[in-house]
Amino acid sequence: LFMEYTCSHLICFSPTRSSHLIGEKIMYGIGSERTGKTDLTYEGLRKPLRIRNEIVVIAVPVYGGRVAATALERMELVRGEQTPAVLVVVYGNRDYDDALLELKDWSVAHGFCPIAAGAFIGEHSYSREHFPIAAHRPDGQDLTEAVDFGRKIRHLVETGAEGWGELVVKGNYPYKVNGPKTPQTPQTDQAVCTLCGFCSEICPVQAISVQEERIVSSAEACIKCCACVKQCPVHARIFNTPYTEMLFQKFSARRAPELFFPQR
Repeated sequence: LFMEYTCSHLICFSPTRSSHLIGEKIMYGIGSERTGKTDLTYEGLRKPLRIRNEIVVIAVPVYGGRVAATALERMELVRGEQTPAVLVVVYGNRDYDDALLELKDWSVAHGFCPIAAGAFIGEHSYSREHFPIAAHRPDGQDLTEAVDFGRKIRHLVETGAEGWGELVVKGNYPYKVNGPKTPQTPQTDQAVCTLCGFCSEICPVQAISVQEERIVSSAEACIKCCACVKQCPVHARIFNTPYTEMLFQKFSARRAPELFFPQR
């Protein structure tokens, strides 16, 4: 049966590159002859993307226990035709709550057949030097587990001629309801900033701009992925929130990836 799926395709939304990296390692483990990638981090699709005879890996971050809303918006034009899909959510060591179930429901509604799913850990967007939350993850151990997950998926496809069975994942419906968006947004230490514009380039929602020799951030557009904070070459971007210390105190213990396969 694997010969029917000689191609695999990664679809991801990954402002801090954690979901992208996990997805690539899973693809490596699957070991398809040919691979494709649709990275929706910086812009959505302009026309429908229909995927047929490929194994699709969909990797997205978790924000507040749900799939990142921007990811769902940008994947809206993606369609499958009972295409086998591997569902991956990456969360910051607190919990992924209903995100994996939400992604599963989305995939079925868009024509995919979920055959495996995983919740992996990435460094929390709010993690800082003095209050690290899953710092430097995914690390070597995580990536090894992602590759091994991909190999198990390959075996599943190779031996799945009689059907894969139902995939059951953790989560509840109705999904978790998050509170109103806080007005806080990363700010710039203008004394340190060199006006290189890199933060504006990597912002996935174009919330940062250079105006009159100052970096200006839009609190309304910002999704608090903190890609600008983590990747500023001179560390001029700052995001101070009391949630960082709270998360550090309550969710510093290492959590392991959780993997789900069909029930036969």
